[in-house]
This record gives sequence, C-alpha cells and structure tokens, in this order.
Amino acid sequence: MSASDDAASVSASRVQHLLEALPYIQRFRQKVVVVKYGGNAMVDPSLSAAFADDMVLLRAVGLRPVVVHGGGPQIGDLLGRLGIESQFKDGLRVTDADTLDVARMVLVGKVNRDIVGSINTHGPLAVGLSGEDAGLITSVARNPDLGFVGDVESVNPTILHRLLAEDLIPVVSTIGGSADGQAYNINADTVAGALAVALEAEKVIYLTDVPGLLDDVEDQTSLVSKATASELRTKVGNGELAGGMIPKIDAAVSAVEQGVPSAHLVDGRVEHVVLLELFTDEGVGTMITRHEPGSTT
Repeated sequence: MSASDDAASVSASRVQHLLEALPYIQRFRQKVVVVKYGGNAMVDPSLSAAFADDMVLLRAVGLRPVVVHGGGPQIGDLLGRLGIESQFKDGLRVTDADTLDVARMVLVGKVNRDIVGSINTHGPLAVGLSGEDAGLITSVARNPDLGFVGDVESVNPTILHRLLAEDLIPVVSTIGGSADGQAYNINADTVAGALAVALEAEKVIYLTDVPGLLDDVEDQTSLVSKATASELRTKVGNGELAGGMIPKIDAAVSAVEQGVPSAHLVDGRVEHVVLLELFTDEGVGTMITRHEPGSTT
C-alpha cells in the first residue's frame, strides 16, 4: 500500500469516527451530563488535561456538562503533612473539626481551583463552587461517630441552572452546609447522583480506576457492559459486589431509580473515556438503566 493509500485510510477512519458521533451529539444536545471526576484521572497530568479537553468539547458541541469532584487522597496527604492522623470507620474518614478544615481547604481551595484552571486554559468556561454556595446542597450528619461526614438532605440547583444558562461549566466540590450553617464533607459519588436527579440530567458518569463493573474483580476482561438497577440491587444484597465500588453502585442505581435515564461507570485511566462512552456505538464502560434498554415496563 502506498503512502497516499495509508493517508486515505487514516482519513477515512477519522471521518467514520466523526460520523459515528453525530447522532449522539444530536440526541444529547442541550442535555445536562453530570460527571464525577476522581481517581487516577485527577492526579495524572496527562489524564487531567484530557479530561479538561473532554469537558470543553462537550460544551462546544452543545451538551451541558457539570463536574463533581472529591479529593480523598489529597486530603489524606495534607493531613499527613500536618501530623494529623486519619481514622476510618466503615470505609469513611472520621472527620473532626480540624479534619473538616483541611477537607474544605483541599477540596474548595486546591482541587477545585486546579480543575477550573485546567478547563479555563481553553477560555473563560468553568466556574468553581461548593455545595455551600447559594444553598446548593443542604446536608445532615450521617452518623455521630463519623463527625462532620454528611449526607445530602436536599439540592437547590438554582445556581447551577444560572451557570448552565450562560454556557458555563460548573465544577462542584462536595462540601455541603446544614440549615444552621454547619459544613459537612459528603461522598462525591452521592453528590453526583443527587445533582443529576435535581438537574434532570440525561446521564451521570462516574470515572473509576477499573474498566467498569466486573463480573470477576480478578479478571479485567469480565466487563459488564449493561445492567439494570434491580439486577445491581440484587447483587449488592447477595454480597456479589463489595468494596470501593459499592458507593458508586448505590449512587448510580439511586439516580436512575429517581429518573436519570442512565448512569455509567467508566475507566478514568483511559484518555478521553467520557467521549468514548458518550459518542461511540459500543461505549467502553458499564451502562446502568432502570429497565432493560428498549423495555417499556
């Protein structure tokens, strides 16, 4: 094959990818997509840059992305440098007043600003805020033994609607405030699902450090490409799913049960994974729906 033939083949492949994306761009135009950002995608510079590119491209083709982020490893790192020992109970960090101060500094003052800055290298597009801003997230204590670890009590999405109406990309850190002004640190997976419901989002996407939901956690090729909420509730109840995937599964299932058409678990270690999941026929992760695709029940 000649060099010109090679070039033509590459060009044809690129055009095919663009054509494959077209119906999805048309279908999702003006739809809200909530993306929970974390794991390796957040700490690897090349993945962070690719993620920012993806959010800007989504906005450019007419979607309305909302980014939700945590920052557990970054919080643990600063606590260690300050000589504050991290304690965990049932997989959650016990958060006293000092730990809460560190969490707020890291999430709102560092991680959030880094994400906003990365997106804004493409132009004045992103705005950072926390759940405390404009009463976005009202929270309550989860368990007195955990200190200032919170759950979402309610969401007031007014500030997000205003930002989206201005074609801006909200970047939300997961500190919420109670009715009396007390701050709480909330699990980012839970916040992403709650915001997706409140915004009547088309999709909520969770970036993970695995390919998606696996039938066998020891076999990275055992990806479950599609699952229903009821199937996953059964798996959790039977103990078939455990560990760090549980909060994501709970949040994703809750979101689709409350009206979000689909939730997606994708591998944040893959560059441009959000685009691959949204704009290709096969997708690359696990899609969770309330019913089987095509079902009317």
